[in-house]
Amino acid sequence: MSTSPTFAEKLRSGAVAVGTLVSFSDPTITELLAGSGFDYIWIDMEHGPLDIETVQAHIMAAELAGTTALVRVPQNEPVWIKRALDAGAAGIVAPMVGTAAEARQLVAACRYPPQGIRGYGPRRPARYGRAGGPDFCANANSSVLAIAQIEHIDAVDQLAEIVQTAGLDAIMIGPTDLSGSLGVLPQVGHPDVVATIERIIAITQQHQMPVGLFVGGDVETALSFVKQGIQWVALGVDYLHLMRAADSACAAFRAGL
Repeated sequence: MSTSPTFAEKLRSGAVAVGTLVSFSDPTITELLAGSGFDYIWIDMEHGPLDIETVQAHIMAAELAGTTALVRVPQNEPVWIKRALDAGAAGIVAPMVGTAAEARQLVAACRYPPQGIRGYGPRRPARYGRAGGPDFCANANSSVLAIAQIEHIDAVDQLAEIVQTAGLDAIMIGPTDLSGSLGVLPQVGHPDVVATIERIIAITQQHQMPVGLFVGGDVETALSFVKQGIQWVALGVDYLHLMRAADSACAAFRAGL
C-alpha cells in the first residue's frame, strides 16, 4: 500500500498537488489516468455528460487506484452535493461560488448536522449499512473536502470574505469563465486575467487558503503559476490528453513517410 501523502494531506501541509479532469463515461479512463500518478481525479458533472451512476463508477475506479475522487457538481445545490457524496466522492467542487453566503451553503451541504444540512443516506461511504452512526458522521464531517470555484470578477471582489468561511477547504480558479466576466472570453492569458489571478493568489495567501488553478495542459504555464503561489493544479481533461497524443502521433507518422 502506498505511503504517499493524499491530496487532502497535501492541501493541509502546503505541498503542491496535481490532478486532471474526467468527462468520458467509461470508468476505465479514470483507472488509466489514476495510474499516471495524479493526486486526484476530478469527475466533471458540470460540463461532462455524466449521470450519478456513471459518476459512482468513476469514484470506485479512483478508489481502487488509490487516488482521491473529486466531483464537480452541476451547481452549488444541496441535492447535487448529497448525491455525489453518497456515491462516495471524497470532495465536492462547486462551480460559480460568488459570495460568502454561497460558500457557507456549500460547506453546510457537505456536513451532517449539527455542523451542516447533509441528509443521512450515505450508502457506499457507510459500506452499505455495515458502518454508520455518530463516529461515521463525525469522520465524514472532518474528511469531506468542500471546494469553491471562483470564476467571476464579482466573486473576486468578495474573495476576502469567501475564504474566511468556516469549513471551506480550498478554492479553485476557473480562468476561462473569469476571462468572460472581464470581457475577454476566452483569453485566459490576457493581462487582465493574469492580473486578477495574481490578485486571487495574494488574497488566499493572506488567509492561508489553498488555491488551485485549471490549466488546459501546458505544463510550463502550470509550473509558472505554482511559482507564484498556486498550490494545486487541474492539468487538462481526458479528451485534451487523448486529442493531443493522437494528433502528435499521426503527425509524426505522416512526417516520417
